[in-house]
Amino acid sequence: MKHRIHASQFLRQTVDYIVLTAAFLLTRQYIAAKGDVFLSDFNIFLLMASLITWTVTGTSLRLYDDYQKTASFSFEFVAILKNVLLHVCVFSFLFFYFFKSYPYPRTFTLLYGGYLFTGIITTKYIVKKLLLRWRSQHANPKNVLIVGTGQTGMNFYHTITTNNHFGYNCVGFVDDHTNAQINGRYLGKLSELTHILESNEIDDVIVALPETAKEQTADIIMASERAAKRVKIIADVHQYCTSTTSMNLLGTIPLVNIRSFALDDPGHQRLKRAFDIGLTLFIFIAFSWLFVLIAILIKLTSKGPVLFKQERWGLKNKKITCYKFRSMKVQASEVDENGKFLQATRDDQRVTSIGRFLRKTNLDELPQCINVLIGNMSFVGPRPHATPLHIEARETVEHYMLRQMVKPGITGWAQVNGCRGETRFSGQMQKRVDMDIWYIENYSFWLDCQIIFQTMMNMIKGDKNAY
Repeated sequence: MKHRIHASQFLRQTVDYIVLTAAFLLTRQYIAAKGDVFLSDFNIFLLMASLITWTVTGTSLRLYDDYQKTASFSFEFVAILKNVLLHVCVFSFLFFYFFKSYPYPRTFTLLYGGYLFTGIITTKYIVKKLLLRWRSQHANPKNVLIVGTGQTGMNFYHTITTNNHFGYNCVGFVDDHTNAQINGRYLGKLSELTHILESNEIDDVIVALPETAKEQTADIIMASERAAKRVKIIADVHQYCTSTTSMNLLGTIPLVNIRSFALDDPGHQRLKRAFDIGLTLFIFIAFSWLFVLIAILIKLTSKGPVLFKQERWGLKNKKITCYKFRSMKVQASEVDENGKFLQATRDDQRVTSIGRFLRKTNLDELPQCINVLIGNMSFVGPRPHATPLHIEARETVEHYMLRQMVKPGITGWAQVNGCRGETRFSGQMQKRVDMDIWYIENYSFWLDCQIIFQTMMNMIKGDKNAY
């Protein structure tokens, strides 16, 4: 199986390299028609840089994951789009800062990006269809015997029958109880297992019995190995598993990790922290004048402190003090007449004149760079909530507390996708939390870059939910 996956990844990468080279040559041909040389040593350097960049970003964006993990082509489409946009950004950066004398930089960047996107999308779709068809027609499926006719066994059966590329063929079922859903594939009772193994072509025995059937499982393993059959056991925690579940061995003890997050990796944590510090220092140095200007405007337009401090909740559900530019009047009530936390609303009378502009442009969030430097927040992550909202949501919103397994962020995946502002209606907070969990499970450095870019675009064009 692993060999087949590696071969598939190698083929897909090779096709991508061919498309990149073809797109590059077509672009150079167009530019050469304008009077420039077709190829030079420098052009070859750019092609090599393109191939290396595509490999790094494609791997980071999981463009070459096995099709079992990415059944829908929409996932690849989004990854390709991100990859091409990053390519355009890389070449724009190179031409603007390092290779200013390069002829026709805009023409090259836009034309190469267009050729690349069209070529990659087309070949990716065709290659995926052909590979999946080849797998279903030429794969040598393993014959499996499923021991257990309960829900676990039936789930496994439906999974392998609806996904031919997994490479399994069900010979039948063995259990002391039959099941009407097995379509005539019932072969006998557990006591008849030895005879069934000897009289059928079976490669693997899949044990789908509950945890309580320990003695029966031990007998099944012994009988299967005596018949020279491999045994695989479906863990009795499968109903709790997610798309990020992993398992490793602690000595000889298997540990199933129900949720695996990319940010559990210390390497990813260090990269994210380095990026946070670097970006924060850049903002403080480049926009120090903006901090001073906003502080002066706040002081001139309303009484009270420049900064607003609020208790919120961060990593591992620990309290943090979150800093913002004050955008509301001093002593504005935070609760309504019923004592419930009062979220900011559209045309909220508590918001000051300058505060309305700050909230609309997200500039009120700038002081949270202090939180990032301190280390209790990150630039990108789930937005931290005020204590009353946090306490309410953790009791009413499914999986809400999973957000506390990473540092909260100044901006996040939910915010750039429109999930911000008040949550008056049922399901609004759940949708926001679902997006936060998606971000945690799919974190990558490039995803953070995309979210920051989208945040800047929203700041420029405005966000209807920012008030």
